[in-house]
Amino acid sequence: MTDPQAVSGLIDDYLASTGLDYEQSKPGTFVVTLPGERKLLTTVSIVVGNHAVSINSFVARAPEENHAEVYRWILERNRKTYAVAYALDHLGDVYLSGRLPLNAISADELDRVLGCVLEYSDGSFNTLLELGFASAIRKEWHWRVEHGEPTTNLEAFRHLIE
Repeated sequence: MTDPQAVSGLIDDYLASTGLDYEQSKPGTFVVTLPGERKLLTTVSIVVGNHAVSINSFVARAPEENHAEVYRWILERNRKTYAVAYALDHLGDVYLSGRLPLNAISADELDRVLGCVLEYSDGSFNTLLELGFASAIRKEWHWRVEHGEPTTNLEAFRHLIE
C-alpha cells in the first residue's frame, strides 16, 4: 500500500483496535500513549508522509552528567534496535526515531514497531537515569529521607545510595 490516505486509515483502524490512548491531531498525524513499568508513559508520534511513515518518541531529557557514557550506551544499543534508533535533539534530549516506507505498514508491523518503541524506551529508562542523573537521584533520596518523604519510586536506585 503506497497511498498515504490509505496508510493513515490503516493506522487509525489498528490503533482503534488496540485500546491504546491515541489521537489524530490532523490527517495522517497520530499521537499514541503507551503505558510502561519504569517510565510510566511513552508518547509516540506517528506521521504519514508521501513516501514514508516517521515514528518519534521522547525517551529522556539531556543527561546532567556522564554525557559520553550515556551517548556511548545509546549508540551501542542502536546496533540491536529494529525500525527505530536512539537519537539526540539540539538540546541533547534522547529520542527514538525511525522511518518506514509506506508499503511496509501493516497492523502486524505497527504492533512490532510500537512494541519495540515501548521496550527501548521503558527498558532503557532506569539505566539512562542512573548513568546521566546519579547525583540528582542521590540528592533527591537524601532530601526525601531528611524530610520524611517516601522513597518508593526511587527504590530501583537504592544501590546508588548504599
